Amino acid sequence: MNALKKLFGGNTRQFGMIFALVALIVFFQIFTEGRTLTPGNVINLFNGNSYILILAIGMVLVIIAGHIDLSVGSVAAFVGVFVALAMRDWGFPWWAGVLFGLVLGAVIGAWQGFWVAYVGIPAFIVTLAGMLLFRGFNQFVGKSNTIPVPKEFQFLGSGYLPEIGPDTGFNNLTLLLGLIAVAFVIIMSLRARATNKALGADVPELWVEVTKLVLICGAILYATYLFATGRPGTSFPIPGLILAVLVLIYGFIADKTVLGRHVYAVGGNRHAAELSGVQSKKVNFLVMMNMSVLAGLAGMIFVGRSTASGPFDGVGWELDAIAAVFIGGAAVTGGVGTVIGSIVGGLVMAVLNNGLQLLGVGADLTQIIKGLVLLAAVAFDVYNKSQGKRSITGLLMKNFQRNNEIKPDETTSTKEVISKEA
Repeated sequence: MNALKKLFGGNTRQFGMIFALVALIVFFQIFTEGRTLTPGNVINLFNGNSYILILAIGMVLVIIAGHIDLSVGSVAAFVGVFVALAMRDWGFPWWAGVLFGLVLGAVIGAWQGFWVAYVGIPAFIVTLAGMLLFRGFNQFVGKSNTIPVPKEFQFLGSGYLPEIGPDTGFNNLTLLLGLIAVAFVIIMSLRARATNKALGADVPELWVEVTKLVLICGAILYATYLFATGRPGTSFPIPGLILAVLVLIYGFIADKTVLGRHVYAVGGNRHAAELSGVQSKKVNFLVMMNMSVLAGLAGMIFVGRSTASGPFDGVGWELDAIAAVFIGGAAVTGGVGTVIGSIVGGLVMAVLNNGLQLLGVGADLTQIIKGLVLLAAVAFDVYNKSQGKRSITGLLMKNFQRNNEIKPDETTSTKEVISKEA
């Protein structure tokens, strides 16, 4: 037990969702007779859920800031139909269509961000109106028809890393990507250890660090093997590559930049943040605009995968994204959450949905189980708080709070965070 406490930082509950994800994978691997961890199923799982995970990245920032966005599915569908029309009827090449979709998402986000940040209408109301507005526009502009997209654009949602180099029996680019990921994890871990030593901070014992690295790198290498050994013509999917890049970018923004700290400060206590010099209106505007940009990207990825834009694209996406964020450890009241946690939460829902399908469970029972999982995750967190214990959400924020030298129960935490930037 002491070894486990050392290995997992003194409290294994901070890895609760990761444990849940691993437990689900093992459970379904056993009861589906090994079909869960086959290369084809893992590739399909990522392809079929990448757009939801991208939405979760934007949604976690919105929820950290104390808001919620109900319009993301409709915005994704609206951007998707306009991009499809631009390429079919207006002569846009595929790359111009992608840029057009991102700009259109930014315009929509600026529209909604204006009402939230500068007019003061709650984001719930603004985005509820946006959900109806852009769903109607999607069906009006597309005339409730499917609009095909060219093959070059389909690569965005259903493409794979190409095969290059000698015939090794694996996809060489996927292998290279996995090795780069392993090297990145090792280098970042060693740098963090060296930095903590230089600052005189406590560092874990060497065997703890090595064991963590072995577990993490082992998981990366096994996933690399699965992606690299799929049926001919498949490998690591392009949507997965886009998702990985976004996780790195937004993880850095949330944890290491002034803007990221301001988002947490506004969500934790907006009035205290304003007294500390944070421009809360600007922060709220940016998180809402960013959400619509990512919704537009998710919509284009889905259209590329399905080869056409349709009138029912994006239905229910906002619920899946919100569920992923809350299961991943975000707080309903704002101020708490992580990008990685949201990805883990999204993967929990994706594996659960995929495993139930492999077991032949009906759609009705699948929805019931997913709803119970979401309720249980949030209820468990609330229970821990009511008992005076550290919640999972609080534990997921442990590193953020330590980096800013604050305690989770300090009422002046917002001011201390901002004072770091003075």
